[in-house]
Amino acid sequence: MRAIWKGAVSFGLVAIAVKLYSATEEKSIRFHQVHREDGGRIRYQRVCSSCGKEVSYDDIARGYDIGGGEIVVLTDEDFADLPLSTSRAIDVLQFVPAAQLDPILFNKSYYLEPEGSATKPYVLLRDALADSERVAIVKIAMRQREQLATLRVREGVLVLNTMLWPDEVREPEFSFLDEEIEARGPELAMAASLIDSMTGDFEGSDYTDDYREALQEVIDAKIEGREIEAPAEPAEAPAAVDLMAALRASVERAQAARGGGAAPGPAADQEPVEPVPISAGRSAKRGSGSRSGTGGKAGKRSGQKSVSQPASTGGKRAGSGGRGESGGKQPAPKPAKQAKKSGAKPPAKQSAKTRKSA
Repeated sequence: MRAIWKGAVSFGLVAIAVKLYSATEEKSIRFHQVHREDGGRIRYQRVCSSCGKEVSYDDIARGYDIGGGEIVVLTDEDFADLPLSTSRAIDVLQFVPAAQLDPILFNKSYYLEPEGSATKPYVLLRDALADSERVAIVKIAMRQREQLATLRVREGVLVLNTMLWPDEVREPEFSFLDEEIEARGPELAMAASLIDSMTGDFEGSDYTDDYREALQEVIDAKIEGREIEAPAEPAEAPAAVDLMAALRASVERAQAARGGGAAPGPAADQEPVEPVPISAGRSAKRGSGSRSGTGGKAGKRSGQKSVSQPASTGGKRAGSGGRGESGGKQPAPKPAKQAKKSGAKPPAKQSAKTRKSA
C-alpha cells in the first residue's frame, strides 16, 4: 500500500505521527471506451464552449454557476485565505459511544500507521480507545476539504472513517410515513420467527459478487478464444401471496436451509392462513369462514378445503384409512339411523314386558 497522507494525531498535548492508507478498494471491472471497428481508445479533449479552443490544465479555473447562464470564476488567490487547516493534524474533538453514530454518516475508511518513534503513543491511544468502548470524533483536512471523521480500533490498527456532515444527509420525505398502517400481532410474530431463523454470525467470505465473477469469466473466455458458458437461469420469483402465508413459507425455507425443524405454528387463538393472492386476501378469508362441524375444522387445519363426510353403511372415517381412533374398524350404523336415512320409520321401542317375554 502507498501512503496518501502524512500528519499527526493530536491527542491532548500528545502528537502521534501517522501515515494514512486507503483501507478499502473497489473491485469493479473497469472498461475503456474504444472504437468498435478497430478497438482504438477514445480520447476526450478539453474544449471551451465559448471560443471553441482546446484548453490546457494550466488555463482551467473553477467556476460557480449562479443561474441564468452566469458563472463566477474563482482563482487560486480566492482560496488562499479560506480557513482550511494546513497543519496536517488529526484533531481529536470528543469521545462518544459508537452506538450514537448513524452508519449513514460514514463515507470512506483509512488505516493509520505509526511513523518513526510514534509507535508507543500510538499503541497507548489504541489500547485506551479499545478499553473505553468509544470512538474518537476528529477533524482532518485532506484533498482541499475539511472533513469530520472518527477514530476506532480494528484488528489492532487505528482506522479513520471520514463522515458526511449532518446537513449532507437528506431527510426522508415519503408519503407513506403519514399513513396510519399498523402490522397485526400474528404478522409481527411470524416476521420475528423469520428473523430468528435467519440469524447468524457475519462472515464476509460467505458473500461474493456473482456479477463480477460472471463478467470476469466472459473476459477470460474472450482472451482464451473459448466458448462462453451461459450462466444458470435464476429461479423465478414466486407469485404474490398473502402476507402471512409468505412469511410462513419464508420461515420454513430458512429453517430447512439451516437444517432446523418445522416452522412454529400460529397462535392458539389465530386460524391458519392459506396461501392466496394478495388481491383476493379479504374475499378468500371471508369465504373460508364457514365450517361444517369438526370435519370442516380438521380439513382447514390440514391446509385442505372443508368437506363434510356423509354417513354410509361402510362407516369409514374420512382421512383415517377406514379405522377409528382405537385402531379397530368403525362399527356399522345403528338400525335407527339406517332406517332414518332410507326414509322408513324406526321400529317402536319395545316395552319392558315384551322384552322380558322375548
